Amino acid sequence: MPPVTYPASIEIIVPARNEARRLPQGLAALCEKAATLPLRTAILVVDSASSDSTGDIVREWPAGPVPVGLLRCERAGKGVAVREGLLATRAPFVGFCDADMATDLSALDAAVSMLAAGHHVVIGSRALSASVVQARSSAARKLGAALFRAMSRAIVPVATDTQCGFKFFSGPLARAAALPLRTAGFAFDVELIATCLRLGATVTEIPVRWQDMAGSTFSVRRHSTAVFRDLATIWLRSRTARGGHAVPLRDPPHRDPHRELFPAGAIPA
Repeated sequence: MPPVTYPASIEIIVPARNEARRLPQGLAALCEKAATLPLRTAILVVDSASSDSTGDIVREWPAGPVPVGLLRCERAGKGVAVREGLLATRAPFVGFCDADMATDLSALDAAVSMLAAGHHVVIGSRALSASVVQARSSAARKLGAALFRAMSRAIVPVATDTQCGFKFFSGPLARAAALPLRTAGFAFDVELIATCLRLGATVTEIPVRWQDMAGSTFSVRRHSTAVFRDLATIWLRSRTARGGHAVPLRDPPHRDPHRELFPAGAIPA
C-alpha cells in the first residue's frame, strides 16, 4: 500500500531566477526548518524563466518529510513568479521567502503561530527596533532605499518595510490579492500589501534577523527606473481603488497551472 499523504496546511513559495548557486543551501535550510513546524508544510519553488539549472536542482531534490514542488514560469519577474506561485496554492496558509534565505528562518515560528491565531498578513520588517540587520549597502543604494520607503509609505502607511522577502498570509486572502496583481518586478510587494488592505485585511509586522547575502539579482543601475515607475503606477491605481469597499474573502476559482508537485516520499530521483 502506498504511504498516506495529507494536504499541506501551509505552502511556502520560493521565487527563483537563475539561483542554481544559492538555491541548494537555502532550500536545504528551509526544508530542515519546515520539518519542525507544527503544521504540515509543503514548498513550491517557482522557476522564473531561469536559463541555468535551477529547475533541475528542484526536480532532483531528495525525498524527505517536506514535499518540494516545482512550477515553471516562462515570464521573468519576481512579481510574476510570486503571483503564479500563490495562485497555484491550495493550503489555508501560504507565504513566500527569498531563495537566499536572507531572513533567518526562526521567524517562521512566529509567523505560523500568528496565522493560526487569526492574523491575516504577517510580514518581516527590518525597520523594527527588535530586528537585527547586517547589511552592506552603497551610498546610492541607501539613498534609493530611503526614497522607495517614502513612496511606499504613501501607498501602505501601515508597513515599515515592504521589501523584506518574508511574507505570510491567510491562503484565501493571498489568492484573492494575487489574482489582480499586475506588478511584475521588485515593487510587487507594495501592490500585494495594498490589495490585502483593500480586501479588509490587517497587517502584522514581526522583527527578523536579516543578513545581506551576496549574489542579489537587484541592481540599482538596471532596476531603479522600473521600480519607481511601478511605484507611481501602484499609487495611481490605489487612489482609484480607495473608493471601493472591502469584499468578503473567498478563494478565486482555482487555477491549476502546469506544476510538478511531489508528495513526501514520492519525489522522482
